[in-house]
Amino acid sequence: MLLSLPFLKDQLSVILRNKFAQGHDTSGYLHRLESLPTSYDAYFTFAQSLSEMPLRLDWPYYEPDTIEEIWKECDPARPLGIQRAVNIEESSRRVETAFLSSVCGSMLGKPLEVNPNLYEMREAFTKVGEWPIRDYISDEMLRSLGKRHWSWFETTRDRIHCVAPDDDINYTLMGMLALEQFGTAFTQLDLRNLWLHHLPISTTWGPERVMLLRSGLSYLEHDKSPIPLEEIQRWADVLTPDSELCGAAIRADAYGYACPGNPALAAELAWRDASFTHRRTGVYATMFLAAAIAAAQVLDDRLAVIDTALQFIPQRSRFYESASTCRDIVIQSGDWLEAYDAIHTRYGEFQHCGIHQEIGTLINTFLFAENVGDGICKQVAQGNDTDSFGASVGSLLGAWFGPEGLDRDQWIAPFQNTIHTGLAYFYEQSLSKLAARFGRLPQIVSERRHKILPSELYNQENIV
Repeated sequence: MLLSLPFLKDQLSVILRNKFAQGHDTSGYLHRLESLPTSYDAYFTFAQSLSEMPLRLDWPYYEPDTIEEIWKECDPARPLGIQRAVNIEESSRRVETAFLSSVCGSMLGKPLEVNPNLYEMREAFTKVGEWPIRDYISDEMLRSLGKRHWSWFETTRDRIHCVAPDDDINYTLMGMLALEQFGTAFTQLDLRNLWLHHLPISTTWGPERVMLLRSGLSYLEHDKSPIPLEEIQRWADVLTPDSELCGAAIRADAYGYACPGNPALAAELAWRDASFTHRRTGVYATMFLAAAIAAAQVLDDRLAVIDTALQFIPQRSRFYESASTCRDIVIQSGDWLEAYDAIHTRYGEFQHCGIHQEIGTLINTFLFAENVGDGICKQVAQGNDTDSFGASVGSLLGAWFGPEGLDRDQWIAPFQNTIHTGLAYFYEQSLSKLAARFGRLPQIVSERRHKILPSELYNQENIV
């Protein structure tokens, strides 16, 4: 049942690279790793020691993990409650649109989830008369590009007959389930239980897969006996490589949906979910997206939405620096293509799941989009993790534009009101019914109407 020693050593090498990128002084650590006895005890002791690794003396950033320290580093003038009076019925319609727009963005980007950049796609799609992107991706476009994601057979223009399973959609559903059952008081133990109940391990990657494995092992050990929450909160600190990638950011949407006009609450809920698996940039991006989606439901100015979301990010972090820089690039650019050129030039090293460039392109899309369809096309055309950020910007645009901003005949009708998810014990296949269910989240949160459903994973004392 134990992981192989060569695999563990490789994971530790990845973590050392991560630590260097986070500003830690890794001098001598690789040599120490190479000199270790080949044993589980030696590798695990080494892994635990990495949490004590000091920062380099010239490192200019401060990036806390606890919510208390994060708040201390955020803009003290950030709004701490409801920004504006909220009409729950209007918010419900916006949330339904946000979810549907997210689905459209995900499906639009899915055949292209092969880390292309804009220049590659523009050249390929121009050859077949399909640039700029205006609709779901065609087989001809993929042939011209010369690469495609394996899901193309059910996500290209003439092959779509339903919403295909996708991890981005899975995680948005998981956020919905957490809020439906536990409200805003959910814990990481609740998340562990939900993940065990609903998430097949083959639908997860990176830190999520690591955490799901740990959850399974903890369930094997504890079964019905309690597991300390403090133990779960430490999981992401040990033997969790790549904890700054975008796997947490794609879990932000439901928390933004549920908190119209309350970016502070949305960001806090996003932190609680994201910190189950991620640290630093991975967490901050999740908080930013949730806050932006919450603010977009009530504010009248798009730039104010971005600026509000930035208020909930530690101001001495790398993420704040890159997101703020991209925000400035976009508002100084004449169009989205000019902005992309500058963002890609500056942050092009951060490719698929690397967050910094992708958040920059999301800001670019949001500030230049004419409507939801135009926006998701612009986002996917900027490449990298095309389905994930197509979904994220879909949520943001849907929350901003509302129902009138989404052409349902073009973007929703191809799904034939059918959605297939990758979740276990989740039976809803009507897209419209699921959208309506998301639309109830603001009311569930504001009126505390959550209800825990019985499950063998939930101890009886937790059921209300």
